[in-house]
Amino acid sequence: MRWRGIFTVLAALPALCLCAPAQAAYPERAITLIVPFAPGGPTDIIARILAGALSASLGQQVVVDNRGGAAGNIGMGQAARAAPDGYTLLLTSTAIAVNPALFRNLPYDPVKDFTAISELVAAPNVLVVRPDSGIETIADFVARAKAQPDAFNYASPGAGTKSHITGELLKLRAGIAMVHVPFRGAGPAAQAVLAKTTQVGSVALAAAEGLIQSGQLRALAVTSAARWFSLPQVPTMIESGYPDFVSDTFSALFAPAGTPAEIVALLTRESRAILQRPHVRELVRRAGFEIVAGSPAELAKRVEAEIASVRELVTRAGIKVQ
Repeated sequence: MRWRGIFTVLAALPALCLCAPAQAAYPERAITLIVPFAPGGPTDIIARILAGALSASLGQQVVVDNRGGAAGNIGMGQAARAAPDGYTLLLTSTAIAVNPALFRNLPYDPVKDFTAISELVAAPNVLVVRPDSGIETIADFVARAKAQPDAFNYASPGAGTKSHITGELLKLRAGIAMVHVPFRGAGPAAQAVLAKTTQVGSVALAAAEGLIQSGQLRALAVTSAARWFSLPQVPTMIESGYPDFVSDTFSALFAPAGTPAEIVALLTRESRAILQRPHVRELVRRAGFEIVAGSPAELAKRVEAEIASVRELVTRAGIKVQ
């Protein structure tokens, strides 16, 4: 009887295993990190810093996949359609919150199609001119633009970028006219000012800082709330006479909506811990950013607030929706 009972239990084991399969630990294979911009830009730099550190901490390779085009919409659309299993993630800029106001038919919904993980880093924009322009301050520039209302144009990294929005905000706040000239990235936009293609540039600080430090470009103001750590001599827009003029660009980590909560929690914990490491902090600062390392709730709240504020600005400025 005793042996018969043992055999009965053993015979039942395969059925029990089928009913309650063991769950594999995440991650068990490589993770794809979609960056919806070309290699070499500020978002891509942050993605590669994070990917290298995450590969080590998770024990699986995190591969950066650049899917540029259409102001980031192509890559963000691909990320939105990916399986919500934690093996495809999105690292994008503020474009995820800006583009809904500028494009009629997006291939994604920035709120419904993504789960927020963390706002990783942020950096201000900077307004730059050539040193031989004779323009030394924002007040100088505004005075000239008012005296010559058809003479000025400004470069940005492209329509829909936060730098573009910054230029339009300056036009509204200062009551001046400027023609927007979009380029394919912050680097080309900064170079356009250097080459006298445009008189002014509104670009992410990381792309122009080297040219500013070397004296090839002059920074009129940064759009952070306080003076930037690496350019303490450059005033903010607030100091330049424009209260509450704060406009920064973030790099943030998202997963497709429906990604399991435990995976989101793990990625949040690991990414925030990575950003607290001294050598990572140094790499981020060299890239022209400050650490944020925010929570999922904070990122979700910021995205919704940005969407609303940009839509209002686009309406006021009369920016053409594509």
